[in-house]
Amino acid sequence: GRGRGRATTPPPQRSKLSPPSAALSDQSSTADLITEFEDLEVSADSSNSEYNPRSFPYSVKQQCWEKAENVKGRDPDRWRRDPLGNMVFRKLVGCPGCLCHDYDHIVPYSKGGKSTLQNCQVLQATVNRSKGNRTDISKADLIQKSSYCRVSGRDMDLIELSAYGNVRRGGDSSGGCNIQ
Repeated sequence: GRGRGRATTPPPQRSKLSPPSAALSDQSSTADLITEFEDLEVSADSSNSEYNPRSFPYSVKQQCWEKAENVKGRDPDRWRRDPLGNMVFRKLVGCPGCLCHDYDHIVPYSKGGKSTLQNCQVLQATVNRSKGNRTDISKADLIQKSSYCRVSGRDMDLIELSAYGNVRRGGDSSGGCNIQ
């Protein structure tokens, strides 16, 4: 005998939690995987979905950054201002410094806020930590919580040079002079 009940019942379908070694030892594993992938449904319409991740998807973060205010004379892919006017640097995310930012839920996630573009804002990390999940905090109070730092154009150049290996000026050529 090869084991109780195996001869009379078909083998159970492999669960998604099977260890990889089980998949590798099975001759039909590739065909099974292809079938599983063919059965997957991808829906672009999220309005009927209850899917609401705790953190913003990459594409939402991208668009959230793009909707933040530009910093005059600087590359908008690298520098933005939060709604309070604090300057933030693209690569400094999730850190506590004055140029660091978070992708903030305007209506907090814990209060039913969705991880959507409409509910996303780039916010200086210090301010976001102070805000927490409160919705009753005024803009004036948030400005008080801002971590202020004075950064010169030369400082910004050095930060860009350190992070990206070059310095790129903003696309807005309105006003100002570039003296070489």
